Amino acid sequence: MPFIPHTADDVREMLAECGVERIDELFDEIPDSLISKPLSAIPEGLSEMEVSRLMHDASRREGAFLNFIGAGAYEHHIPAAVWQIATRGEFYSAYTPYQAEASQGTLQVLYEYQSMMCSLTGMDVTNASLYDGASALAEAVLMAVRLHKSARRVVVPRALHPAYRATARTIVSNQGIEIVEVPYCQDSGRTLVDTVKAELDDGVAAVVVAQPNFFGVLEDVDALTDLAQSAGVAVIACVNPVTLALLKPPGQWGAQGADIAVGDGQPLGIPLSSGGPYFGFLACRQNLVRQMPGRVVGRTVDLDGKPGFTLTLQAREQHIRRSKATSNICTNQGLAVTAAAIHLSLLGAEGLRRVAAQSHANMKRLLGMISGIEGVRQRFDSAYFHEAVVALSVPAQQVCQSLRDEGVIAGYQLKTEFPQLGEALLICTTETRTEADLQHYAAAMARCLAATPHKTTAI
Repeated sequence: MPFIPHTADDVREMLAECGVERIDELFDEIPDSLISKPLSAIPEGLSEMEVSRLMHDASRREGAFLNFIGAGAYEHHIPAAVWQIATRGEFYSAYTPYQAEASQGTLQVLYEYQSMMCSLTGMDVTNASLYDGASALAEAVLMAVRLHKSARRVVVPRALHPAYRATARTIVSNQGIEIVEVPYCQDSGRTLVDTVKAELDDGVAAVVVAQPNFFGVLEDVDALTDLAQSAGVAVIACVNPVTLALLKPPGQWGAQGADIAVGDGQPLGIPLSSGGPYFGFLACRQNLVRQMPGRVVGRTVDLDGKPGFTLTLQAREQHIRRSKATSNICTNQGLAVTAAAIHLSLLGAEGLRRVAAQSHANMKRLLGMISGIEGVRQRFDSAYFHEAVVALSVPAQQVCQSLRDEGVIAGYQLKTEFPQLGEALLICTTETRTEADLQHYAAAMARCLAATPHKTTAI
């Protein structure tokens, strides 16, 4: 809990020095209509001990759940050493390392992170993080438009994460950039080549290709990449970094590889924590590096031949000059990037491959269990990674509530964002799920379906 050091005497002295009697007078230029009303529903302040007790009691009442929901935030095992190291003082409180002579440790960590992400994505260069995967996609769109100059449209699959689509549209729409969504195949869940081809013309700057897409389905990335690049259009890959331990990296898609790769680094050592903080990564080809937003750390040698690290290619002013900057610098994501670098170092290539393989194996096993339940079927017939959509013969909300009563978070309900799918759940498994967990999920699902007399027409 934060410690607030200002006593009543401190506040009185400050107000006297400012020449006012009340703190509110410091903000009297703000119109009354913009000032929030008193928080009448919030109880009076408690002591630190009372608040701690209140939160612990609430935590016990809430209980612990088996988590089968992903949808962009994934529960992976995080070795204890990751955050034990990341929260050391020299990492925990480090600011943006503009002064290389005082920041060699921070700079080296970021350089190592960049090196590992380049290896993982198969791209030439990576920056030292953006805010999250969704805003990283928006930055990649802006980057592609800067490259094409005259083109102002970007083709985005409807099967991309809804939050990514919404964030990208929010950030770029006021700059005269149009996001064009293309539908997915109702049978396979894939984005079809012919559907994308129909949208390509001289006004398109980029095509976004998700791997896997929001439904967990694996796209035909080679065909989509070759199609876009043959039309002179940039390819922006949006990927889950854990999948890259098994799947072909964006740098090897098609004949030439994707131009830009983005995604969220949350699966790499960042815990689920009410939605963040996470971090976004952005990688690209070497010839595009001057258009890359954010920080880039380089390695060099000094006059004595000793290795050293420094921010490179971009001046500090490029980060802070608003409209003249390529983008933001994401100081506040630096700690998450540090944790990701430690996480990747501890797992290594083989460890990450095992995480990916076990996550996929668990989903394959779970689908085999629940597909035999009357009223449940796999919605799409395509290959998947560790998420899949199942169609239900009863309301998804009812299933979620029933399984929650048995200590299981059943999945992500798709009806709001994808009403055409009807009663459907996006379910996820990671390496943290055991055989007993999978059996408990399947048994709870079977009990729910058997006890529900009201059937829908989804199946």
